[in-house]
Amino acid sequence: MIAASHPRGTCTRVRQRSRPGCDTVFAVRWHLFVVLLGTALLGGCSGGGGAAAPAPSSVAATSAAAPPSSSAPAPAPSSSSPAPSPVAHNLVVVIDPGHNGGNASNPGIINKQVPAGRGRTKPCNTTGTATNGGYTEHAFTWDVARRVGAKLTERGIRVVYTRADDNGVGPCVDKRAEIGNEANAAAVVSIHADGSTSAGAHGFHVAYSSPALNAAQGEPSMSLARTLRDALRETFPVSNYLGNDGLAPRDDLAGLNLSTRPAALIECGNMRNSAEAAEMSTSDGRQRYADSIAAGILSYLG
Repeated sequence: MIAASHPRGTCTRVRQRSRPGCDTVFAVRWHLFVVLLGTALLGGCSGGGGAAAPAPSSVAATSAAAPPSSSAPAPAPSSSSPAPSPVAHNLVVVIDPGHNGGNASNPGIINKQVPAGRGRTKPCNTTGTATNGGYTEHAFTWDVARRVGAKLTERGIRVVYTRADDNGVGPCVDKRAEIGNEANAAAVVSIHADGSTSAGAHGFHVAYSSPALNAAQGEPSMSLARTLRDALRETFPVSNYLGNDGLAPRDDLAGLNLSTRPAALIECGNMRNSAEAAEMSTSDGRQRYADSIAAGILSYLG
């Protein structure tokens, strides 16, 4: 409308001089106006369409680009769920499965006297006990030890076993302590089961060296024993016949006396008790013991 008023004002001034010239000028200018207006309208349409088209395009591109960038953190949950995070680098835990499958057929070796600490000696090793149904302690401790070791390995811990299988002889109790010392272990855990024939005797206990013979046998070993006790008693009853509240200070266990690393010995339960024997004789039961022991070790390591 502003463009249309401008030609009319010009035409008024020209009309006073020459009407035909004004008509001609008016016609020419009107034609130009129409052409310009049409061009402007066409340009506006094409310009508006061209300007508007990129906007949806760029929004779509941003939206399409957003999922990859917003999904970038997604691997964290998926990667953390299947694999537990490592506890720490370069940690070593020594697992000591009590006794061995070949001990019973080699009395000459296992009866040999070896240093036991505190100026004492004792037999190299023993055969261990068994359930009334014949399931042996050495088989139980070996199976549980391997299960514990597997769970610790998952967390990046290097696991050292004091024996390589369940059909050998020994090693002697002093050698078992030496393995933990030489490995500079953050924790040494011996796994055993008891064989009490006392009526009603049941439950686990955790032994530690007392009185302590070195710094590692003090608070570090006591803390390890308490942490293992706390983890085990979430699933299993504490002993009603040995120790106090699941803990047993001992001065007669060579593996503990000779250790210079934090060390504890677990008696998982009484193999002569029918209920505990049934638990120990099943794969699921042994897994429960292993889960508790591994949880205690991991808690101790922090």
